[in-house]
Amino acid sequence: MPIPATMTAITISEPGGPDVLSPVQLPVPMPGTGEILVRVRAAGVNRPDVAQRQGHYPPPPGASEIPGLEIAGEVVARGNGALAFAIGDRVLALVPGGGYAEYCVVHETNALPIPAGLDTVAAAGVAETFFTVWSNVFGRAGLVAGETLLVHGGSSGIGTTAIQLGKAFGATVIVTVGSDAKAEACRALGADLAVNYRTADFVEAVKTFTGGNGADVILDMVGGDYVARNFAAAAKDGRVVQIAFLGGTSPTLDLRPVMVKRLTYTGSTLRPRPVAFKAEVAAALREKVWPLLASGTVRPVIDSTFPLRAVADAHRRIEASGHIGKVVLTVGDTQATAYQ
Repeated sequence: MPIPATMTAITISEPGGPDVLSPVQLPVPMPGTGEILVRVRAAGVNRPDVAQRQGHYPPPPGASEIPGLEIAGEVVARGNGALAFAIGDRVLALVPGGGYAEYCVVHETNALPIPAGLDTVAAAGVAETFFTVWSNVFGRAGLVAGETLLVHGGSSGIGTTAIQLGKAFGATVIVTVGSDAKAEACRALGADLAVNYRTADFVEAVKTFTGGNGADVILDMVGGDYVARNFAAAAKDGRVVQIAFLGGTSPTLDLRPVMVKRLTYTGSTLRPRPVAFKAEVAAALREKVWPLLASGTVRPVIDSTFPLRAVADAHRRIEASGHIGKVVLTVGDTQATAYQ
């Protein structure tokens, strides 16, 4: 099928609520050296997309202004030197922007073949969360078998991925969630303990569950007063990794636990990292995690899907925080299905 000159894409008319997301016609981008053009069939929706829409998280220099950080579809064109995929190959990819569109350009090293057994909707829910969890929990924090991992936001896309990967690689996994229903969903995925933070103190729960030792690795997207509480919940030589600040960026801290427990407090953002770094993560995922996805040992958890033109409703679903797993946009003739 010939590539059209224009495509439907979602733009942000001005910073604001979900209704500032608008479908427009834009030129189809062409792949440069080392890049591929993907006909997008589905695209993941993530908290950073919401932050970009609100005016708080602009694209890195050179990235598309179109929101959307992960896609799945098929390769329809290749730039000079792009030899990793053939035309027609089914791929998923991590992108710094441009995912909310019918076509998206990605460097071939930041794309991966869709694992056997995953449809396009499920594949669209893989890249952002799996790249994030792998690079932070296993890369920065160095989680190993036999350790305890604490994940805040256990029912989110990041959380459901971290539960499964933590268990697959031999860790004990504790999560915090905001409802008993979310706690049940996390336990069904393998979480050893799910703490409803509305009714229990997660610090005490972690200490009790671990016999006073605490968590070896903590993955936090809340920030705010959770930072000090994470220090309290951490084990000696524990590693706390910050990947977002949904609860605020300016906590008041007593830093003595960092010294007494020999803690490491670190963090990262994924979107602005260079192509080469993301290529390293992609290679590690293909070696270590892709066999688990192909066998069904781990799987992306899909909460719901929305057609591309209903992107505002998808953002409302994310902001309401009732979702369990990923929210995905379907593009073109891909069937939209709710997974509850």
